[in-house]
Amino acid sequence: MSSIKAKVKEFAEVLDAPEIDLKVLREKCFSGIPDDSQSPLRPISWMILLNYLPLITSKWTATLEASRESYNKFIEEMIIKPGRQAYTNIRTDVTLEDHPLNPNPDSEWNAYFRDNEVLLQIDKDCRRLCPDISFFQQPTPAPIHELVDPDSRVQGLRRRVEQTVLESETVTKNRQGITNVIRKRALDEQGYVTLPPGQEAHWEVAERILFVYAKLNPGQGYVQGMNEVLGPIYYVCASNTHPDWKEHAEADAFFCFMNLMSEIRDNFIKSCDNSQVGIGFLMTKLMQIVKSRDVSVWLAMDKQGIKPQYFGFRWLTLLLSQEFPLPDVIRLWDSLLADSQRFEFLVFVCCSMVLLQKQRILEDDFSISMKVLQNYPDTDIQVILNKAIELKNR
Repeated sequence: MSSIKAKVKEFAEVLDAPEIDLKVLREKCFSGIPDDSQSPLRPISWMILLNYLPLITSKWTATLEASRESYNKFIEEMIIKPGRQAYTNIRTDVTLEDHPLNPNPDSEWNAYFRDNEVLLQIDKDCRRLCPDISFFQQPTPAPIHELVDPDSRVQGLRRRVEQTVLESETVTKNRQGITNVIRKRALDEQGYVTLPPGQEAHWEVAERILFVYAKLNPGQGYVQGMNEVLGPIYYVCASNTHPDWKEHAEADAFFCFMNLMSEIRDNFIKSCDNSQVGIGFLMTKLMQIVKSRDVSVWLAMDKQGIKPQYFGFRWLTLLLSQEFPLPDVIRLWDSLLADSQRFEFLVFVCCSMVLLQKQRILEDDFSISMKVLQNYPDTDIQVILNKAIELKNR
């Protein structure tokens, strides 16, 4: 216990300085940030490592206020304003050229319907976010009441999803002339359900963040898997015990996520797969390191036809967020985010995971080896990290 308290004190001293020593912070975060319910050590550290908070601590207040205000404007322009218009079914700029049936691709109604298609995919993915813990099913302490209150005259994302699913029902008649309504999708069967009116769950907040991100990045949009990248970030921000930080967890998580995506977005762009910054390059690098560190494992994988696309694609693209329980992912990300050569250490962690299963790969066949790599066995995350450090320093 005393060692944990000492570590907390060391972190507090670093974060309390007028100017953060980034090198020192990275060194300490790389070894793991201590869990301290009385102090937001990890949220603040991640915000600094993700370039959301500046190194000059006196600038934090102004940075946070400006960013949170910007996010509120995004919500107003991208969700509340269209939701208000959709609820009343009256547009302030209605013309003969702009109506729900307008085929013009530049029509705002066409944009609204296209957004709904993206929203349905985000909704489906967020309903299954981090199922190993109950956190994302629980109500957020800071809901946007204008979007979830039952008497609100705004069609929030929840209502948009419900309405879109309702409109996608198919009406058919059987041979006896009995009308059947076939639903393309049953919401309750897709994962987490919505909370009563007036409340919204954390997964719904994550959904809103991803929707806003997709709107701001139309060239890339939303790609499946982004929800898994957002999950640990939002959890860390929303788990903060300080009331002010918790109240603004959505905005803070959004900007941290956006900054992280700016670094790894090429992983989600298919046309970049084989470039020097794409996922194909990283997978090739992973196998080169495996070969250089233990050629016997590389030969066994080559003989069995085990390609990095079968397991490494998910590992590298999602920063291993789906391979371990959330607490282990968070500990792993302490080290990944602290890596000054982002994300070089990630490749060594993946190599570590492969070589720790050396015996299974050498002794078993393709199907067993693939099962091990695609459903990684329960392993102490610190053992994996220690092996990765060893491989990097070798």
